[in-house]
Amino acid sequence: MTLELHAGPQSSLWHALVRDAEARARRTLDEELESYLVFTLMRFTADNQLGARIMALDYLDGVTTQGGRHKGLKLRDVGDRCLLLAGLYPEQARRRHVSLNYFCDLGRSAYGDLAAQLRETLRLLYGRLAQAFTALVTVLIEVRKLSGDWAGVDPLARLELTQRGDQVDIGEAHAQFPGAIVIAGAGRA
Repeated sequence: MTLELHAGPQSSLWHALVRDAEARARRTLDEELESYLVFTLMRFTADNQLGARIMALDYLDGVTTQGGRHKGLKLRDVGDRCLLLAGLYPEQARRRHVSLNYFCDLGRSAYGDLAAQLRETLRLLYGRLAQAFTALVTVLIEVRKLSGDWAGVDPLARLELTQRGDQVDIGEAHAQFPGAIVIAGAGRA
């Protein structure tokens, strides 16, 4: 499957890219999650400080901030940034001497904390984002692959990314590491 450039507004291009990535990842996001992912990509396209942020400190700041709206924005940004770092820039985990699950757990927690403080409609959205975090990261990994920049990710990060939820995709691991013995361990909570 090749990515074709489409004429149209920026959101249409992002939607097409995300749908191509969903197909490659064999994950189907519903319209709400897909739209959230598209608008998150659009919002952070020009964020040149994404890799420079200390996510744990941003999360702590969001959790301890008083005031509903400001607190909510901080937690949303932590969740969004962790989502993008885990899916598009997994090499950041290795540079920071943390596992990729660090970004997933922190982002999932930020969305979960945000869901707990919001009213019905938004609570449901952020609760679903927390639950679907791994699927969203998987789609973003395919977005990165479609960009042609997957070769820049170090081999250990690529091996870690073969994990799909609690299961290791053995076929993908063998394709990336011919001759490797891949043993699926116990799932992580």
